[in-house]
Amino acid sequence: MSRTTRLWIVLALNVVLIGALAAAGVRAHSLGVVAAGVDYLADAAAIGVSLVAIRLVHLPRTSAHPDGYPNATAWAALINAGWLLLLSAFVIASAGRRLVDGTSEVHGLPVLVVSGVAAVVMLIGAVILGGDDDDDDEGGNLNMRAVLLDTVADSVAAGAVALVGGIILATGGNYWLDPAVALLVAGVIAFHAIRLLRKVLVELRSGRGADT
Repeated sequence: MSRTTRLWIVLALNVVLIGALAAAGVRAHSLGVVAAGVDYLADAAAIGVSLVAIRLVHLPRTSAHPDGYPNATAWAALINAGWLLLLSAFVIASAGRRLVDGTSEVHGLPVLVVSGVAAVVMLIGAVILGGDDDDDDEGGNLNMRAVLLDTVADSVAAGAVALVGGIILATGGNYWLDPAVALLVAGVIAFHAIRLLRKVLVELRSGRGADT
């Protein structure tokens, strides 16, 4: 299966889940679920950028661009990491406010069900992305690594939110766990996004974005 086909499949999975997560998060009053929905929206946009970048890499050389677009996928990875950082900042601010001001009731059952399904779907997406048959394509590896990171992070984040939903459902309380897990997940995603940003910047400075 080609790299482009895998990206289109994962993009479709993200789009399907965005509406379900957003609706369930609002109904359940869950910041964790809403954040997951926003995360999937950001990832869908990032995958779209990745598809455009792959297209640019394979365009024929012209007089205006004699070297083609060798760094296109590295720039896509940079944008991808930027999406993650922006999302993380939003979730951290919202979770911190809820923890300080107090968390209203969160309905555990929809959080558990919807987040659990999302975690499994994104895990499938990560498996699809991991089987890369195009390792020798120009500039693809770094970009695919960025998208794979997003997808794995989505699965882990949704799994953590589902676990919290199960605890809230079982105990009939502990609502503070919802913003707490959102804060934790956002911190982990931000850490990995910063590492990715550093790697991409090193590749761009060294002029090796197309060879990674």
